[in-house]
Amino acid sequence: MKKSRWFALPLLVAFTVAAQAATPSPPDAQTQIQQVIVTFQTALIAKDKAALENLFMPEGGAWFEVLGDDAYRQLSAKHPQMPRFHADNYRHFIDFVVGSKGRMEEQFSNVRIATDGAIASVYFDFVFLADGKVNNRGHEAWQLVNTGNSWKISAMAYSSEPTQLR
Repeated sequence: MKKSRWFALPLLVAFTVAAQAATPSPPDAQTQIQQVIVTFQTALIAKDKAALENLFMPEGGAWFEVLGDDAYRQLSAKHPQMPRFHADNYRHFIDFVVGSKGRMEEQFSNVRIATDGAIASVYFDFVFLADGKVNNRGHEAWQLVNTGNSWKISAMAYSSEPTQLR
């Protein structure tokens, strides 16, 4: 009886190792989320509406622009009733990008990703360029959800220090 156990154990290990070697492992969550970032930047430059829309959860998301301290101080001096934040959604942003005549680009730096494989947070510094000129800068935070098929942006908030104040 003991002989058959010892004979079966190496076979079980061999089959397990072979099965694992034959099944390619999917990219890890960090790599997948980095690809979402690259796809966002590439689709923005290309003004690829379908690719941009595909990055977001179709329902239930949030989008907030929050004026930075300097911008808010200057704008509220001119417009005392102006709120510090503006709620919006990704569809308006995509329509703005796709409808613009000039080139749009968003550059990211100091990207930090935190994830447990089911949800993720991405935080980074950004510079938004319009026709190669800095139009806005600040910090941006994304919340992402792993749908089982891909990562989708479910919420976005960013601080805004526009170069042209209204």
